[in-house]
Order: sequence, then C-alpha cells, then structure tokens
Amino acid sequence: MVKCCVFSKHVFSSAMDITKIVTHPGGAHKDDFLACSVMIFHYNVPIYRREPTAEDLADPATCVIDVGGEHDPAKHNFDHHQFPRDYVPTCALSLVLRHFDLYDDGRKFCDWLEPAEWFDTRGAVKTAKWLNVDRDVMAKLNSPLDITCLRRFAKHTELKPGNVIWELMRMVGEDLVYYISSAKERLDYIAENAEVIDLGGNLQALYMPRTDPMPGEPSAGMGKYIELEERASKCVAMIYPDRRGDGYALARYNDDLRLEFTKVKDCEDVHFAHVAGFLAKTSATEKDRLIELLKMAWKG
Repeated sequence: MVKCCVFSKHVFSSAMDITKIVTHPGGAHKDDFLACSVMIFHYNVPIYRREPTAEDLADPATCVIDVGGEHDPAKHNFDHHQFPRDYVPTCALSLVLRHFDLYDDGRKFCDWLEPAEWFDTRGAVKTAKWLNVDRDVMAKLNSPLDITCLRRFAKHTELKPGNVIWELMRMVGEDLVYYISSAKERLDYIAENAEVIDLGGNLQALYMPRTDPMPGEPSAGMGKYIELEERASKCVAMIYPDRRGDGYALARYNDDLRLEFTKVKDCEDVHFAHVAGFLAKTSATEKDRLIELLKMAWKG
C-alpha cells in the first residue's frame, strides 16, 4: 500500500509504509519534536524514544529521526549530528522538510526556521551572535508552550495515536505542512486582490479588500508579500478586512512608529485602537475613509 497525503498542490507519497518512528531518549528539543510532528502527520505511527538499533537504521519501515548518525532518506534516516562542524546549519527538521519537498518554501515563508537550525546546531551563544542580540535574549523567548510541550514529550518512551502529546504533535505537523504548502497560494491571492495605495511622500500602504470567500486570516501573508515585492522601504501600513466584523483593521507594517493609531481612537467609526498604537479597527468600509484614518494616525 502507498501512503499518500494531498495538501494544496503538494503530493507526498512513499513506496513503503513507515511503521514506527525512533528518536533519541532523554531531553527533548524543538528539532526532534517538530521533525517527528511532520512525520506523524504523514504517517499515523507510534514514536519510540530510545537509541536506534542497527536493524532500525537498516529498515526503511522504521523512520529514525535526530539520532543514529546517518542521513539516508531512502531508508528514512534523518540525523544531522554526523555532519562536519562547519556544515551549513542543518537540523533534523531541515532534513524531514527536504524529504517532503517543503524545505525551500519553509525557509522562504517561515522566518523562525533558519534561527531554529542555528540554535540546534550551533547553540545559544553563536546563534545570539549571528542574530546580533545578547545571549540572554534567547532564554527570554521561551514560553510555557515550549517548556511544557518538550517536557511532556521527554517524559515518554513511547507515544501512540490517542496519546494527548502524540495528538498535539500531529496537529502541529498538520498546521506546519499546511502553512508551508499554502503560503505560495496565499501570496498569489494577495497579488491578485490587493492594491498598493500611494499615501504621498514616497509612502505606501497595502490594502486588501473584502473578498468572497474570505480567507480565514485576512492579514496572513501580507507582510511577507510586502517584503518579497521589495516594498518594505516605502510601505508603512496594512489595511485588511476585520474577521470579527464588517469593517477593516489598520495596522503598522514592520511596527513603523510613525503611525500612532491612538490618535484616531475618538473617531466615531473607530471602535478599537490598541493602547500601544500599532492597530486600530473601524466600521468604515470605504477605501477613501480608510486612507483618511491612516493619514490622521500619521505622526511622522
């Protein structure tokens, strides 16, 4: 039987079923957690957290992730620890995404992926230096989501479908694959429907009108579209439909502090302006009024 998952325009298949996943025991990391998550989205199989045997590494039906000292996609072995010290930062997730032809789009659309590769292969100190931030910033980015998910994953030696952590991981894998595989289509949608508005003074805003049907998250991909279209130096704002109502949201692009949306909080058609000034929501639907509100929020 051939396993096959159709997602957007991507078709993933394997000539042989995977029956189990083996990853390393002990402490868990984002790399092995995410790599396993992507794999169990495609194959509903158990995860065993133990050292792989020679038989595991030789058996294509056993997927070995982040352990084993071998990268051989034909045998479903995805370890990176054997790569030379000066090898381009590549983690197990990188290898799994390449296996499903998702890596290039992942690097293009997931800003967190390259830092994750650096952190897993170079450590916190070198990653902080590469990012040009202080070392302690890396720890400050952790949240209870990171801590709990990894700690609970690490507690298990075996996870099977039905286990709450296994099910969570499958959802993470599904969402990650969906995001990467649909990102290009989302950018094509923006290119087809959005309008660049000239605000004067060599400044622009990206305006997304309401469409039918509406995307689940109307603003998704707009920032990336601005970046890829090389409009980042001119674009200061994004205007997009408010998914909670019939109006629109006005937001800073790249947190441009020259826009201060608290300046429009008292306007009759503005029902929300974030106290930090980066976002406002309005019942207005006419483009001219939306542009007017943007200009009113401008402080230069």
